Amino acid sequence: MSRFLFVVPPLTGHINPTVAVGGELERRGHEVAWVGHPATLRPLLPDNARIFPALDDSLEQDIQEARRRWLELKGIAVLKFLWEEFLIPLAHAMIPGVTAAIEEYEPDVLIADQQALAGPVVAMRTGIPWVTSASTSAELVRPLRTMPKVEEWIRRRLAELTESDADIRFSAHLVLAFTTRELVGAHEFPPHYVFTGPALGRTERAGFPWEWLKDGHKRVLVSLGTLNGAAGHRFFGEVVSAVADLQNVQVIMVAPPDAVTVPPHVLVAERVPQLALMKHLDAVISHGGHNTVCETLAHGLPLVVTPIRDDQPIIAQQVADAGAGIRLKYQRVRAGEIREALNSVLYGPGYAAGARRVQESFRAAGGAATAADHLEAVACHVVGPVRTGGGPRPAGHLEAAGQGRPAAGASAGVG
Repeated sequence: MSRFLFVVPPLTGHINPTVAVGGELERRGHEVAWVGHPATLRPLLPDNARIFPALDDSLEQDIQEARRRWLELKGIAVLKFLWEEFLIPLAHAMIPGVTAAIEEYEPDVLIADQQALAGPVVAMRTGIPWVTSASTSAELVRPLRTMPKVEEWIRRRLAELTESDADIRFSAHLVLAFTTRELVGAHEFPPHYVFTGPALGRTERAGFPWEWLKDGHKRVLVSLGTLNGAAGHRFFGEVVSAVADLQNVQVIMVAPPDAVTVPPHVLVAERVPQLALMKHLDAVISHGGHNTVCETLAHGLPLVVTPIRDDQPIIAQQVADAGAGIRLKYQRVRAGEIREALNSVLYGPGYAAGARRVQESFRAAGGAATAADHLEAVACHVVGPVRTGGGPRPAGHLEAAGQGRPAAGASAGVG
C-alpha cells in the first residue's frame, strides 16, 4: 500500500482527471488525498475524499479574479499575464499548504498538475518523488518552440521560483498525458511520457430534466467551459440563430440563464451532468477545452470547435487534423457557419468515423487503470514495494531515488 497526494489548481478541468485515477488507486488498496482549494474540490470529489487546504476562499477569489482579467487580454500579453499574474502567484500561495500537507500526510508519491507548480517546488525541497499530471496536451507539443525567446523567458520565471534550472512542468519520473497519439499527432516524446487517454469517472452532482429529450431527434451539447460561458453571449446568440429552424435537433446549451432567448427545442442550463449526457448526444459544439473534447471523443462523437485562447487553438487543431470535427473562428463566427458545420458533423459520415478512430485509441490506452499502473511503478521503484510506515525520509532521498531519470516501467502503455 502506498500513499498518493494530488496537487491541483482551483480549475475544474484540471481536477477532473485526478478523480478517476484517485478512485482507481483506492480500489487497489492505496491511500489517496488531494491538496488545493477545498470549496472547489469538494463538489468534484467523492464525499469521503481526504482534502488538505492550500488556498483559502479569499486567496482563491484573488486567483480567479486574475484569471478573469487574463481572459480579457490578447496576443503575447495573454502569456505574460498567465505566468506573472496567475501561475507564479498561485504557486507561492499554495506552497505553505502543500508543505503542511506533505508533513502531515507523508505521501510516497506526489502527482502535480502542470498549473499547480507548488507541487514540484515542495517535492524537490522535501525529497518526495513527483509525477506530472498533464490535463491538457498543449504543453507537451512545445507550442512556443518557434519562439525561443519566449520559451527562455518562461524558463527564467521557473528558475526564479525553484532556485534551480529544473523545468518543473515535466517530471523526470513520469508524465501522465490524458490523451493519445491518435489525437496529439506525430510528435516525438521521451519514453516516460505515458499516453493514457482520458481518465473518466468523475463525480457529477448536477441534475438534468431527462424527460425533455425526445426520441427521433438529433441532440447537441453547446459548452464554452466553466470560465468562458459568462462571456459568451454573442456566441450563444449565433448558435441559437443557427439552429432556430432545425426542429429535428435538440440543443442543450450550458450558459447563464439570461445569456440568450431560446426556442422550445433549445434548453439552457448553468450546469449539466456532462458525462452522463454524452451517452444521449450526437455531436458537441465546444470551445476546445481538453476535458470536454476528450470526453466527447471518448463517446465517439464529432465536434464543432471554436477555440478562444490558452490551449484551445492547439486542441481544436488536433480535432480537425484527426478528422473528428470542424474548427471555426470564435471571434468572427456567424450563425450560417455554425449551421453548416453542425450539419456536416451530424450527417457527414467522415467526421463520425474520425471520432470513432480516436475513441478506439482511447479505449486501447487504458485511461485511469493505465495511469494507476504507472503510478504504482513509480511508488515501487522509488519508494520500495511495501510502505513501512511514517517518519521523515532521509536526506538526499530524491537523489538516491533517481530523480533525473524515468521510473522503471514508465515507458510502457503509450496510446
